[in-house]
Amino acid sequence: MADIAAATKSGKVVIRNVGLMLSGDIDRPILDADTIVVHDGVITAVGREKDCDIAQPKLEVDCRRTSVAPGLIDSHVHPVFGDWTPRQNQLGWIDSTMNGGVTTMISAGEVHLPGRPKDIVGLKALAITAQRAFDNFRPGGVKVLAGAPVLEKGMVESDFAELAAAGVKLLGEVGLGSVKAGAEAKTMVAWARRHGIQSTIHTGGPSIPGSGLIDKDVVLEADADIIGHINGGHTALPEAHVCELCEKSARAIEIVHNGNERVAIAAARAALQLKCPHRVILGTDGPAGSGVQPLGILRLVALLSSLAGIPAELVFCFATGNTARQRKLNCGLIEVGRDADFVFMDRAQHSAGRTLLESVQLGDIPGIGLVMIDGIVRCQRSRNTPPAHEVPVCREGHG
Repeated sequence: MADIAAATKSGKVVIRNVGLMLSGDIDRPILDADTIVVHDGVITAVGREKDCDIAQPKLEVDCRRTSVAPGLIDSHVHPVFGDWTPRQNQLGWIDSTMNGGVTTMISAGEVHLPGRPKDIVGLKALAITAQRAFDNFRPGGVKVLAGAPVLEKGMVESDFAELAAAGVKLLGEVGLGSVKAGAEAKTMVAWARRHGIQSTIHTGGPSIPGSGLIDKDVVLEADADIIGHINGGHTALPEAHVCELCEKSARAIEIVHNGNERVAIAAARAALQLKCPHRVILGTDGPAGSGVQPLGILRLVALLSSLAGIPAELVFCFATGNTARQRKLNCGLIEVGRDADFVFMDRAQHSAGRTLLESVQLGDIPGIGLVMIDGIVRCQRSRNTPPAHEVPVCREGHG
């Protein structure tokens, strides 16, 4: 597992012969295009090959009629330092998750650090350190947006101003610290929002020591930007309460792999019935007591498509463009000006599905043939997914 500096430039990259291009945009999930052109990690053209400048690339990727989607985004992880998790004492979990198609991860708090400081000076120091560390270190090339302080009693607005000035943009899960009451959380969430810091609230039963039940009334009163693991992490609220949250709140509906699967399906269906599928985003909530899930986002996509009856191309949007828009990121969509983060997939060998989308709707995860971050190939045939029916071929050019 090697870190690849964010400053590395891809040069010109041409991705051609795409069989299916998934846009990440839930309003137009499939693009009528077969070619992508990238310059130094940014998408500069998307369309038909005859309409794109494909001359003299530094790298050409022949997709061989396989599928390309935006790199998957895990909206809910708990990193600590480097590519190690003390929760499972496991090395290389981030790089391994990149082999599952994830190119961006968002911290919901560095809560598993042994001896995590809970005094205000210490929690601010930890958040700033985590933000700086992962800004400088990208395991396997993955963009880990970290530095998410957990709210503790006694914090005042100037603490949030100080954190924001230092570059912190996230709050850890509200409810994992001593702040658990709706009114108190609402005040701090508002302070955070005022200073450009996005918030996530724990939903459901307790997960780690020190956490507690966060019920629907607390979630509604606190009004955090993201309803974190609405299907529980691990224990969910009653299904009726989850559906009520979908209806009464306008905030993002985050569904996670490490939660209640039945309630995950109910939440996704509720969002569709309420005509707000753009609010649904996906995470793993790992590492956690159930371990590390390198294929957690893919498995969640297959679960929601096959058991909730949602077209696979829409569920891929939950894991890409929806999250990018809710989280205000420049990735997650295949369109000009976005980061060149892609996952190249095909149906798994011997899947009953005849195409990628059909195989996912039947409950199979796809095979990954290549992952690209900022226009740079980070892995080719995934070591974790089943083998893809077909894989792209890379050719070095002279650009």
